[in-house]
Amino acid sequence: MIKKLLKNNFFMGTLILLTGGFLSKLLGFVLRIIITRQIGTEGIGLYSLITPTFGLFITIATFSYPASISKVINVKGRSSKSTVFSIIPISLLLNLITLLIIFLIAKPLAVYFLKDARLYIPLLSIGFTLPFIGLSSIIKGYYWGKQRMGVYILSNIVEQIVRITILIFLIPILIEKSLVLTISVIILVNMISETSSIIVMLLGLPKGITLSKEDIKPKKEYIRDIMNISVPSTSSKIVGSLAHFLEPIVLINILNFVGYSNDFIVREYGIINGYALALLLIPQFFTMSISTSLIPELAKNYSVKNITQCKKRIYQITGLSLAIGAFSTGIIFAIPEYLLNLIYKTTLGSNYIKVLAPFFLLYFINTPLANALQALDMSKEEMNITLITSITKLVLLTLLSLLKIGMYSLILSIIVTLIISTFMHIKKIRNCLNS
Repeated sequence: MIKKLLKNNFFMGTLILLTGGFLSKLLGFVLRIIITRQIGTEGIGLYSLITPTFGLFITIATFSYPASISKVINVKGRSSKSTVFSIIPISLLLNLITLLIIFLIAKPLAVYFLKDARLYIPLLSIGFTLPFIGLSSIIKGYYWGKQRMGVYILSNIVEQIVRITILIFLIPILIEKSLVLTISVIILVNMISETSSIIVMLLGLPKGITLSKEDIKPKKEYIRDIMNISVPSTSSKIVGSLAHFLEPIVLINILNFVGYSNDFIVREYGIINGYALALLLIPQFFTMSISTSLIPELAKNYSVKNITQCKKRIYQITGLSLAIGAFSTGIIFAIPEYLLNLIYKTTLGSNYIKVLAPFFLLYFINTPLANALQALDMSKEEMNITLITSITKLVLLTLLSLLKIGMYSLILSIIVTLIISTFMHIKKIRNCLNS
């Protein structure tokens, strides 16, 4: 039985992702602790305000390359070398345009929308990281497609180690000089850490690999195949990222309008994102990793109409994600003050955790369900779900903020959209596999 499992690519891929995910998440967790403890509640508040903007531009920079390149190599049988080199020029051009956009919008975004001029330099810093993040995502797509998860996981671990090593020395020095400078450097360090990840992945390429002019030359049909997957998939992600980008803008402006101060909003927004949600999202990397392993095999089974195997894999991954989420969330719900104090040296955010935790289980089955829709060629349906839930969240956030219930307007909007999103994902997948 054990030998049979060890020979199963799906099982081994999931095992490697889960083990590597644990190490990578642990390192990421250590990094977050270092950052949170040293830049304080005000620093976390400011950093949390620009995180949605960073997330939006990362979505554009990566353009769903890992999943789309993986699918083109795995399902369509395209040359892996030509696939990678065909998309690199497109990625560099896209990132150059994005960098120019950031330079144009950074100042008005900081001053007029986020209501804090201190965010200008950190927002500019985002632009310089994008080419590195984009190139890294392309190479990751190669490893996903080849189902060589070991190198992919190792690159993530090295990336985190490099980031921790640099910041553990720089933050104590920089924080004495400027909080804004510290936040900017935390962002810019991504350039170095992503470069280290790229180097690891390049070193992990097969020995004796050769490149011809034909391999390097971009091919229109390869670009078309990737874009046919990336565009609808990224459109869906951009809708969600755009809603997240608008979240602090809506929150700050409406809560300002009804009488809340900027200091209160920045502080509480930092507490929710830096402490409460960060704690609840501890299992996220595990569930994302095992959900990612679902895409290539599910896409392959669906392409040959093996519906029974498709259902089996979806049940397995969703069940595993739910089990991991339930175990972690249960512990966090039971002792939030203890965990917050142990990890962040604060008890701030425990009130938000008590409200969010019972509903947060739904979050951990949303990720595999969303990946399942993508693998089942239902990117359009995924985009529709994201659009509906994003609009719902922003409308709820606006209306609830007018009721003067402070940051609970954000908490309640998160809960409602989680419920709606889960219900819609389950319905779409059932309709697809039972038709």
